[in-house]
Amino acid sequence: MVPIATGKAGARGQVTQALCDHYAVRARGGYLGLVECGHHFVCEEGRATARQASIAHDEDVEGLKREAAAVHDQGTPVFVQLSHAGSAATERLTGTQPLAPSAVTCPGAKVGHPLPRAMSADDITRLPELFSAAARRAHAAGFDGVEIHAAHGYLLDQFLSPLTNLRKDAYGGSLENRARLLVEVLQAVRAELPSGYPVSVRLGGCDYMPGGSTIDDAVAFARMVEAAGAGLISVSGGMCYYGRPGHEDTPGWFADSSAPIRAGVGVPVLLAGGIKTGVAAEALLEQGACDLAGIGRAILNRPAWARRETTKLRAANAPARDATR
Repeated sequence: MVPIATGKAGARGQVTQALCDHYAVRARGGYLGLVECGHHFVCEEGRATARQASIAHDEDVEGLKREAAAVHDQGTPVFVQLSHAGSAATERLTGTQPLAPSAVTCPGAKVGHPLPRAMSADDITRLPELFSAAARRAHAAGFDGVEIHAAHGYLLDQFLSPLTNLRKDAYGGSLENRARLLVEVLQAVRAELPSGYPVSVRLGGCDYMPGGSTIDDAVAFARMVEAAGAGLISVSGGMCYYGRPGHEDTPGWFADSSAPIRAGVGVPVLLAGGIKTGVAAEALLEQGACDLAGIGRAILNRPAWARRETTKLRAANAPARDATR
């Protein structure tokens, strides 16, 4: 189960019983191999939406323990996603002007969305520290791993994309420069955590837009994050966010990115996007598009999805197993 916003945290971002129940009911029965809790903001200025969960403060840890335990109690491992919204944040919500690589909005921003402030050198230096502190809290709360959100037009993805990163310094221009902040964040997170503790990156390496990052760019970014310590790469969209117009009826919207990424790295690759059935998930695995199939909205809309689809697959495979006895 891939991260997806729930809007079930408290007004200050605190973990609520409703948030715990949301994950517990979907993990019930242990049919899922992994639950990834939806994006948690690493600092107040990086908050994307109202009632988004916080991992920005040490006092959040006690609530985060309950969130992790809600999934563990169902016999399922759980990661938490760490996020900074960048220009997708709003001053109305955070009280401060949004930050971004450059003073431009994302291509998909709503009309009238305010211009962000281009990040200073001090802003950039502070970001790896914010993510590493959040990772420390995740580990203290009992999560089995963390995921760094670098997709869907949020801050780290804004640095990757030439549509939103117009910088002329060491953090803009070339692929290596555009990936520099993500690599520094990943290295800081990796250094904060015990050796072997899983760190995933949700990578929106391809924008699927004219002038944006390409599939070849996505492969290069994936190799960089693998070298920096990522143990899992979760492939999704860049400035196209988590959807892909014209591909709504095709399971695995970003398979044309995930397959070459998988061929180019030595760590597992997860693919999500439009996977609605167990049969579709298995087909993508068999095609070599990914090592893990991520399910989001199908589980959001049908909490018992994993049990239902597992039962269907077992029933479909039973005759084949019986014939070999």
